[in-house]
Amino acid sequence: MTRDLSTIAEAKQAAKQLRDCHAEQGEAIGHARALERIAQRYGFRDWNALHAALRDRSPQGWEAGGRVTGRYLSQPFAATVLAADQLRPSWFRLVLDLDEAVDVVRFDNFSNLRKRIRVEVGPEGHSTERTSDGTPHVALDLDRPGAERTTDEP
Repeated sequence: MTRDLSTIAEAKQAAKQLRDCHAEQGEAIGHARALERIAQRYGFRDWNALHAALRDRSPQGWEAGGRVTGRYLSQPFAATVLAADQLRPSWFRLVLDLDEAVDVVRFDNFSNLRKRIRVEVGPEGHSTERTSDGTPHVALDLDRPGAERTTDEP
């Protein structure tokens, strides 16, 4: 890989891709072994060391002044991060200033536009709060436009 991992979720995804790649070649490796190989690829002695290093790092763009995209109440948005506070490992409280206001009401005769939101998101970029159909209130895009991509083997 030519870029750094920025989240635990990305590291786990890289391990899954590594397992899939080995499976296609007829060599099965376990999830734990794949995690260890990913950690070593990035210069860590083992998965626990990589996990600890990533746990307290906010994902790219999740710091004050950063830019994020995603969905709020199932509506797409782009926003500037006004504040970012770590609550516990891999969990952050973000205050977002949306580029365009989002209508938070699903009723034809009434609207309530919201431009600034406060949300707690975890390592997958989702809020714990959910709508009645189970969709997270906020789902941030972890693959942001402009982020460096690689086609190398994971």
